[in-house]
Amino acid sequence: MIEVKNLIKNYGEGDVVTRVLRGIDLSIPAGQFVAIMGKSGAGKSTLMYQMSLLDQPTSGSVILDNVVTDGFDEKKRTTFRLKKLGYIFQDYALLPELNAVENVEVPLLMLGLTNAEAREKASRGLEAVGLGHRLHNRPSQLSGGEQQRVSIARAIAQKPDILFADEPTASLDSVSSEDVIKVMRDLHAKGQTIVMVTHEPEYAAFAERVITLEDGQVVSDKLQTAKGM
Repeated sequence: MIEVKNLIKNYGEGDVVTRVLRGIDLSIPAGQFVAIMGKSGAGKSTLMYQMSLLDQPTSGSVILDNVVTDGFDEKKRTTFRLKKLGYIFQDYALLPELNAVENVEVPLLMLGLTNAEAREKASRGLEAVGLGHRLHNRPSQLSGGEQQRVSIARAIAQKPDILFADEPTASLDSVSSEDVIKVMRDLHAKGQTIVMVTHEPEYAAFAERVITLEDGQVVSDKLQTAKGM
């Protein structure tokens, strides 16, 4: 589902260049739940942003579902993201003026669904994460954990091939974090491919594979028995 070849990402130019990713190679099959770990500055989020087409690498190749994305212009990248990929961010990235169901509808409407189709899919997505009773609440009326579950519903509403999560529990308390991880574990059990960046070993334990980065390179890549809840 994901193949990365000799991925390099530098920031800056001339004499002031920061090498963040230093030639990463990896392959992630469909249906796998992968946690990417490493200390602050190791390149975890940068790697996820390259794999998820939110940023462009300096060099190297990113192949998603057998599609080589290297030559994509911004329009192609945006269309591919909308149709194939889902995103969960640390800060939820919800629009404060919209209620929960409207936030989930946004990418669906961008895909060209009618208002009725988008509302139906958005409502089902919120019900799937346990928020069927919160459809009309705005983000300010929801707890942090509930806001993150809205962002998960938004990410999965169009049934993406790959779900990317960047530190999805970093802003949450332990109870809300467990709720979010449980939702992701349940999605994985249904076959969802998930790539999660985290610095928390207790949540990486729920993945079936842990890739550890150090100074922009893979230093460990291990399969494990995923923890249950």
